[in-house]
Amino acid sequence: MKALTLEAYNKLTYGEAPDPTLNPGDVMIRVKACGICGSDIHGMDGSSGRRIPPIIMGHEAAGVITHVADDVSGWSQGDRVTFDSTIYCGHCHFCSSGKVNLCNNRRVLGVSPGEYRQHGAFAQLVAVPSHILHKLPEKLSFEEAAFVEPVSIALHAVNRLPVNGGESAVVIGAGMIGLLVIQALITKGVKRIIAVDIDTGKLDFALKMGATDIVQSNANSIDSIHKLTGIGADLALEVVGINDTLNLAIDSLRKGGSLALVGNLAAETNFPLQAVVTRELTLYGSCSSSGEYPEALQHIAEGSINVKPLISKVAPLAEGAEWFERLHSGKEELLKVILKPEEN
Repeated sequence: MKALTLEAYNKLTYGEAPDPTLNPGDVMIRVKACGICGSDIHGMDGSSGRRIPPIIMGHEAAGVITHVADDVSGWSQGDRVTFDSTIYCGHCHFCSSGKVNLCNNRRVLGVSPGEYRQHGAFAQLVAVPSHILHKLPEKLSFEEAAFVEPVSIALHAVNRLPVNGGESAVVIGAGMIGLLVIQALITKGVKRIIAVDIDTGKLDFALKMGATDIVQSNANSIDSIHKLTGIGADLALEVVGINDTLNLAIDSLRKGGSLALVGNLAAETNFPLQAVVTRELTLYGSCSSSGEYPEALQHIAEGSINVKPLISKVAPLAEGAEWFERLHSGKEELLKVILKPEEN
């Protein structure tokens, strides 16, 4: 098969690669669309440490089943599917309690952190366990279905918070996940959504995606947020993951507010312990997703989470190295680039 392989850091090569092995419990999928994730960009340059070459990256994908292992039932050749980015075991303590994202034996497609190597979907074919599959709604395109993974991450982050409807929320970071978080908050009935970013272009787009207010990240951000909310926001979602944005998210909350921590660009940050304790804030870590795929598919199919405006480019997989470089440079206003493997 043809694949886009990370042969060395900052070296992506399109060419022949071995076909995946169809193990018991697996299905083989012909990939029709696979989105480039920000984590893939950080994997390409080695900054994340989670994509040690050689590796075929890619985990935001959809396609058509070509083969089914003999022990698999309920799935057939020709089924249009997407699949969880997380391969979970299904029988450990966390899987048994419905927290598959915390699985003790968790593996992520397109990732090679050292303890395992799991080739992903920047290829014509990918083999995945049948228990992580989800069938696509009839009219949903493969390009839209490639958004199910990031939409599920946004929904999981919002689902972690105590949302009853009518709250105010601050979203720190108006990149891809931040824009999806804004839409996810709308689906839950959050009344006021304040998008915060340093980039005015991203903030303008956040308004188009449903944010009620925007605040540029600067020395006056907290004053602006408090003017909009009165006493601070009920909820905050931090979608960047560095020291300054974490502190901004904490400062934006009212006493007794709740914060979902989604971004993690920095492994460690300075933590304002006293502010969290004395203001009795509640912090929720949010890792990947845990059962939100059906909800994500439904929202995308219905248009209540609109992903079409987020597609910057659909390109052949053969051009993948070029698009990775353009995304990495950050010189263009690119959101989601989707790669499509060519047919044999």
